[in-house]
Amino acid sequence: MILFAPSFAAFLFGAIIGSFLNVCIYRIPQGQSLLHPPSHCPSCGVSVRWFMNIPLLSFVFLKGRCANCREPISVRYPLVEGLNGILFVLVFLHFGFQPATLVYWVFAAALIVITFIDLDHQIIPDVISLPGIIVGFGCSFAIPWLSWADSLFGIFLGGGSLYLVAAGYELLAKKEGMGGGDIKLLAMIGAFMGWKAVLPIIFFSSLLGCLVGIPLMIFQKADGKLAIPFGPFLATAAIVFLLFGNQIIHAYLVFIGVAA
Repeated sequence: MILFAPSFAAFLFGAIIGSFLNVCIYRIPQGQSLLHPPSHCPSCGVSVRWFMNIPLLSFVFLKGRCANCREPISVRYPLVEGLNGILFVLVFLHFGFQPATLVYWVFAAALIVITFIDLDHQIIPDVISLPGIIVGFGCSFAIPWLSWADSLFGIFLGGGSLYLVAAGYELLAKKEGMGGGDIKLLAMIGAFMGWKAVLPIIFFSSLLGCLVGIPLMIFQKADGKLAIPFGPFLATAAIVFLLFGNQIIHAYLVFIGVAA
């Protein structure tokens, strides 16, 4: 009960930020301004009034349709709002009242935007990842357990390791297998989480990619040629490792008999 009120506040704040993330997901790939014009229906162009733009609730009250033209509203809008709200709660419960909570709220929100843009367009915008590298490195000075050296090494290890993988694949297969966006994304993740997180995140994201990608290729009979964006797997692995990394590592050490 003690944590219910701040957790609920974290969820509300996350859902409100999630509403803005929807704007970013829609507009960034099109090169549009995030501020102008105001929120509007993509079908009829009518501006959305503030009382029709309340996170989660407006979708329910409007029954998933535009109040003006009655065209369906994508379920992605409440999904992003709810997902960001949940992540804000999990980050708060994990880190509590400290600067790291604000840092990783920004980190989680950026990963959500990257994930959905990559799913839609198979691109990871430099406008998020490149400033994210700088912001992540700068925030290392506010996080006691993440030194600036760990963050800096994380940038080079994250970007460098994926660059070597991408270059090696292109050399062997004579075609591009991983875009530069993934390389910059992992460099950003390394900036926020430090070098020690990079290799586990590569492992978990690759495992997740195999668990999802192989069944999809079999189902669609893609014969290994199915293009699956890797950014969402990197983002998911980063969030999982951020919140549960210590438990995962401990469980692995117990499994191999190194820890009790």
